[in-house]
Amino acid sequence: MGSSLLLLSLFLSSASVVRGSNICTSRGVATCRQCLAIHPSCAWCSQEGFGKGSASRCDQRQKLLDGGCDEEALEFPSSSLTVEKDQPLSDRGSGTAGSVTQISPQKLRMTLRPDDARRFTMSVKQVEDYPVDLYYLMDLSYSMKDDLARLRTLGSELAETMRRTTSNLRMGFGAFVDKPMSPYMYIYPPEAIENPCYGISATCMAQFGYKHVLSLTEQVEHFTEEVEKQQVSRNRDSPEGGFDAVMQAVVCKEKIGWRPDASHLLVFTTDAKTHIALDGRIAGVVQPNDGQCHLDSDNNYDKSTVLDYPSLALMAHKMSENNINMIFAVTSNVVPFYKNYSELIPGTTVGMLSDDSGNVIQLIEDAYKKIRSKVQLELLGVPEELALSFNATCPNGELLPGLKSCSGLKIGDTVSFSVEARLRGCPKEKKSHTFTIKPLGFKDALEITIDFACGCDCESRAEADSPFCNHGNGTYECGMCQCHPGRLGPHCECSEGDYRPSDDVNCSPKNDTPICSRRGDCVCGQCSCHRNDFGEVWGKYCQCDDFNCQRFKGKLCSSHGKCDCGSCICELGWRGENCNCSMRTDTCTSSSGLLCSGRGHCVCGVCECTQPGATGDTCERCPTCPDACTIKKECVECNHFKRGRFFKDNSCTKICRDEIRLVDELVFHDKNAVNCTYKDDNDCVEHFQYYEDDSGQSILFLIKEPECPKGPDTLVVLPAVAGAILLLGLAALLIWKLLVTIHDRKEFAKFEEERAKAKWDMGHNPLYKEATSTFTNVTYRGN
Repeated sequence: MGSSLLLLSLFLSSASVVRGSNICTSRGVATCRQCLAIHPSCAWCSQEGFGKGSASRCDQRQKLLDGGCDEEALEFPSSSLTVEKDQPLSDRGSGTAGSVTQISPQKLRMTLRPDDARRFTMSVKQVEDYPVDLYYLMDLSYSMKDDLARLRTLGSELAETMRRTTSNLRMGFGAFVDKPMSPYMYIYPPEAIENPCYGISATCMAQFGYKHVLSLTEQVEHFTEEVEKQQVSRNRDSPEGGFDAVMQAVVCKEKIGWRPDASHLLVFTTDAKTHIALDGRIAGVVQPNDGQCHLDSDNNYDKSTVLDYPSLALMAHKMSENNINMIFAVTSNVVPFYKNYSELIPGTTVGMLSDDSGNVIQLIEDAYKKIRSKVQLELLGVPEELALSFNATCPNGELLPGLKSCSGLKIGDTVSFSVEARLRGCPKEKKSHTFTIKPLGFKDALEITIDFACGCDCESRAEADSPFCNHGNGTYECGMCQCHPGRLGPHCECSEGDYRPSDDVNCSPKNDTPICSRRGDCVCGQCSCHRNDFGEVWGKYCQCDDFNCQRFKGKLCSSHGKCDCGSCICELGWRGENCNCSMRTDTCTSSSGLLCSGRGHCVCGVCECTQPGATGDTCERCPTCPDACTIKKECVECNHFKRGRFFKDNSCTKICRDEIRLVDELVFHDKNAVNCTYKDDNDCVEHFQYYEDDSGQSILFLIKEPECPKGPDTLVVLPAVAGAILLLGLAALLIWKLLVTIHDRKEFAKFEEERAKAKWDMGHNPLYKEATSTFTNVTYRGN
């Protein structure tokens, strides 16, 4: 046991010494191609005679030059990135082919070495007034009779509504029922074949699979005319053949009239479930749907009874290929089914249709706004050796690491995506590869051509059975001999059976270390490493391997990296000693757009909830946390009124990704809606509704006019105040006078009472003299 530990320590010490110099010399590779695959900093010297002694042909570029390698003999391909086409983004959509640009740049070419990366930025703009092609695909089974009658009156209104968004609108119409064959249709009595409504006192059109009625046109009156001509039919089973019709409407581009420079909207209306792939077996239809156009001269689907219904995967592929966005306008009883389909078919939305399709115009308008409010990138034809990572920069400079989509956009907004392309390994084929990155539903795409810098120019000058390699015992390639099996040595001068003890000194880094790390034989002064069932052993002294690295759950480097001489080299997006820690953050993003719902931290791609009581994969469940109204109140304040806590600390764009819609009154949507009320700093009462749709998009419906206390009316208040003061003065005076009068009367009454009780005599006072005197006028002569 002690000797084993000693051997292991000696092996690790020798490996660390070699690895400590630089990564290029650690592996002791034998070919130029192997050297370039180690690291982007490694170069190879193909100069004849170079590498004698301790020097290695595979080293860092500057070290090879310092070691005497000529510049001409240096093999050091470098990664590069070139923009080949970059037209500016358009401001408005004109409808002229080739004149509208919604993505920039349009063409890139890059050269990548293994494990090297290049980064570029692409911008996407939701161009204003972009042309729209709207194709209305309707279920004409008997249960849609009321809907057809309603649609006959909605053509002009639908066009008028859509023209609020675009001045360049084209509309078309198609209809479907189901495959015209048993058991999907009525065949008895025979009259039911031509009139499926036979026996129910009605007249119906014969059952059909799909018919294209009206190609896309700017003449709205043609749409109304064609709809008025239609009659319902009747099929036997409940599910319809709508996906047959969808496939034909998508792939028959010339018949339908899809324009290359336009948004393609396919409105699918029904009140029933639909058949999917393999359902045709019940009628003996086993040939898979081929995804091709099969409309005859009368624009009827002529392979309805031959080809099976299309699969969801085929529909998704064809819709992406033809840039189709589909709106499932379906009644409430089948909404759950189509929501499940929508999750599997990118570029689709689901809306609830009223029983008579009366709300179809509002439904289409809302769905189109929803489609235009989001940009999501899709990748087509990316080679498996290439790893792409995205960082989205959404409006207001909001950075979303690890995501390739932005939501809550307005018409005219521009978003950008920072993309890093890293080559994880070399493909078997050396030729160039072209792939595309495009926004879902857009015609525009970024085309990228990648060249793989995996080989060396000197390989094309290799000389087989060269005399330089001991009279033809090897191939002289890139400055050294690639020996035939069983031959060793710089010039293939030794065979594996040769042994000279004097050569042992060249097979160990130190005198006291094992020869070839006890994992190889010393032949002609060179270590010939033993084969190992666990993996590859390499290195000048056989000190390295690709199987002695840390494991996680029994998997080497967690299956997210490669073992290189005892250390895990993690793939892009992973880190840690055993590469078990994911650097993704989208797995921690809640439906509100917050990492871990703002209640925790994203650690290795998993949320660690820090808020007491928070649970769930994204910490979304928290009974004791502030309710939705409390949180969304701050979003209303910062997004709409530009005030509040989030606005002051510049966290509004990061936390609040809600779309705010001003309304006159709140209409309760469904269980995903919450009505909220709060009083702002101005004592105004704000009413809003927090609503999350099926895709997780958060919408805040805010009443335009808050309930604010009315200010005082000056013309009324001033006279009122003056009058009040006068009245109060008069009242005070009257009260004072009343009190004084009452007081005097009390005092007088008290006086009278006391005088009445007096006991003294009323005698004559001798000292009293009256104030009156009498005199006689002596001169008076009267009588």
